[in-house]
Amino acid sequence: MEAISRLLVALFLLTFMVLSQATATDFTEFETPLVNATSAISEVKINCGGECVRRCALVRRKNVCYRACGTCCARCNCVPPGFSGNQNVCACWASQTTHGGSQKCP
Repeated sequence: MEAISRLLVALFLLTFMVLSQATATDFTEFETPLVNATSAISEVKINCGGECVRRCALVRRKNVCYRACGTCCARCNCVPPGFSGNQNVCACWASQTTHGGSQKCP
């Protein structure tokens, strides 16, 4: 009986430690700072990798999307919200074009 109660106490402590660690995780790396539509570059550097994974989640050609998104994010320091569209949130993003004149940023 004593062994079972020790096991239950150990299990309770382990569960408490796991839950407290999970709630203490810092999710700030996934947050996008708000950027004024008139400013091309924000003062705060964003996590381009995480933002491009979010932006390109629904496309078929992910590698092409990641490459273009990464280039645009590095230049503009912003990624529009959502999976597509919303380029008006980031003026720099909307102004990037390829050599052929089509829109560069996904």
